[in-house]
Amino acid sequence: MDKRLIWIVLDSCGIGAAPDAALYGEADPHSNTIVHVAEAVGGLHVPHLERLGLGRIAPIPGVAATGVGAFGVMVEKSSGKDTTNGHLEFVGVILDRPMPTYPNGFPPEILEPFERYVGKPVLCNRPASGTWVIEAYGREHLETGRPIVYTSADSVFQVAAHEDVVPVDTLYDWCAYARSILVGPHAVGRVIARPFIGEPGRFVRTDRRRDFSLDFGPTVLDAIERAGYPVVGIGKIADIYNHRGITRAVHTIDNDDAMDKLLEAMEQEAAGLLYANLVDFDSKFGHRNDPVGFARAIEAFDRRLEAVLSQLRPRDLLVITADHGCDPTVPGTDHTRERVPLIAYHPHLADAVDLGQRETFADLGATVADYFGVELPPVGKSFLRELQLG
Repeated sequence: MDKRLIWIVLDSCGIGAAPDAALYGEADPHSNTIVHVAEAVGGLHVPHLERLGLGRIAPIPGVAATGVGAFGVMVEKSSGKDTTNGHLEFVGVILDRPMPTYPNGFPPEILEPFERYVGKPVLCNRPASGTWVIEAYGREHLETGRPIVYTSADSVFQVAAHEDVVPVDTLYDWCAYARSILVGPHAVGRVIARPFIGEPGRFVRTDRRRDFSLDFGPTVLDAIERAGYPVVGIGKIADIYNHRGITRAVHTIDNDDAMDKLLEAMEQEAAGLLYANLVDFDSKFGHRNDPVGFARAIEAFDRRLEAVLSQLRPRDLLVITADHGCDPTVPGTDHTRERVPLIAYHPHLADAVDLGQRETFADLGATVADYFGVELPPVGKSFLRELQLG
């Protein structure tokens, strides 16, 4: 029971268009998030990721093709390019059809019962950026108390409300009700509560966001929990999996806080799965078309990675990947359908290991299950043997 695996998802850090990217939009075939943000700053300075083999995955300005980690890319089998799709496929759930999206807003059969429950008509009801929508509708929301309901290119039903107008617990209750009616043909991947504060012209979203996700049944996480190991979800991990298979959920404010909490968990947990999502790349930079900020966030993560590497114990396994892309240099603000980087490392790994192009994100979940000695998921091929753990 001394096995411990540290799993870090760099949300939105894709590394090149997926083979089927043309099916997802005009910008997607031209996307390459990590490479393009590196080009935007004249090269990334990421010595610890370089040491783990990031530069062997693709030609990245500033990152040498060196290092002793196991490296490769993964291609998503599931339909879609959302957080839900990617994270579910990690743990063995392949979605063979896209979850519903609403490019023209939500229809009356969804909005009418929601409005009856809330007691007010909604504002917006269209695809929109989360930061734009509170600036555009925030003043009217303050005056009327009407919730701001919006979506995106992803399968999401989002509700924004000012914390001084709608208490956060009330917003959560509204979203829980929305989750209960968004079923069948309208079973969106996530209902997201988006609290914000401030005044017109200075509205700011708070860290009390909460996701209400679909439950897709048992996964690798449940198997690890049943085997008696702690499963610590850091950041939005617990929400993504509807808290299934998670023994402890740890809320985070931003990437730095997530790394603080991960390092704390490494000190507290002698065994188990420590599973973290770092969301700033996506929410603060990808969706806001800020390649410079994106690049600096990768470099900031690399600086924090040094402490993770220094705390690894002989039998620990570290994996770093992403769930999709969100290339800030291509037209639009949506996620991009990309391959994702795959890095695996343990202290006894003496040579670089080429893991190649994996056919599904589920290869990672199969490897995690294999490492803990639990039942492998129905899809995915473990690469544990290739890691030379001994």
